[in-house]
Amino acid sequence: MSSTTDQCRSGRALVGWDVRRSASQSGLGVNTVSRFENGSDTTASTVERLRGTLQAASIEFPPAMAAGV
Repeated sequence: MSSTTDQCRSGRALVGWDVRRSASQSGLGVNTVSRFENGSDTTASTVERLRGTLQAASIEFPPAMAAGV
């Protein structure tokens, strides 16, 4: 697993969301969020949507992830 998946999972936990809520808030499917969090390959747009959704919920990410790296 990458630090990105860990950071997104941790951010989701901090706002008290389960996978379904994270998927709903980001406009993604539950399976897409689950696969991402389990380390499966995903698109940059999926990462960006999850990151943006969590940032809108007041989660801050380290600079590397904020830049989409």
